[in-house]
Amino acid sequence: MTTITAEMVKKLRDKTGAGMMDCKQALTESGADLEKAVDFLRKKGLATAAKRAGRAMSEGLIQTYVHTGGKLGVMVEINCETDFVAKSDDFQEFAKNVAMHIAAINPLAIVAEDIPAEVLAREKEIYRAQAQETGKPANVMDKIIDGKMNKFFKDNCLLQQAFVKNPDITVADLLNELIAKIGENISIKRFVRFQIGEA
Repeated sequence: MTTITAEMVKKLRDKTGAGMMDCKQALTESGADLEKAVDFLRKKGLATAAKRAGRAMSEGLIQTYVHTGGKLGVMVEINCETDFVAKSDDFQEFAKNVAMHIAAINPLAIVAEDIPAEVLAREKEIYRAQAQETGKPANVMDKIIDGKMNKFFKDNCLLQQAFVKNPDITVADLLNELIAKIGENISIKRFVRFQIGEA
């Protein structure tokens, strides 16, 4: 197995603008072949998404989804750069899919940074208590807690969740595919989910 060096990751990152972890994964998947790694990232849309990340988004749409029976509803704001894209079928289908996904999976936030600190502290405390029950050394317990927190983020952060219609990809993968296809910066800005009987 070829060792992936920091220099290789940097070279790929400079070439594509994708994140370090994505570059490392691409190099691992492609057997450290730089060109294959670029193709891997292009297929995932990450290189394009990263290049467009700084561009202003003043257009978009508010998409709603109401589940049959009217007891569950979602409203989500998705932004893009131009009105032309906001009106496109691909963009509107993406918005509908995201709204439906939120209704079905009920994420706490779009990204980990949006989860309230008190919720994270409570989860960490629960995982710490569970880890202490194992009687393992402190450094092992920290790894157990980190692993459980990573799983918590995957389960509760919209972009990290497995997409409800295709669990082989995340919502972030779906977003990056759309950015690569359309060629504009797109982001899920905010959402709200209403359910009858819930405060």
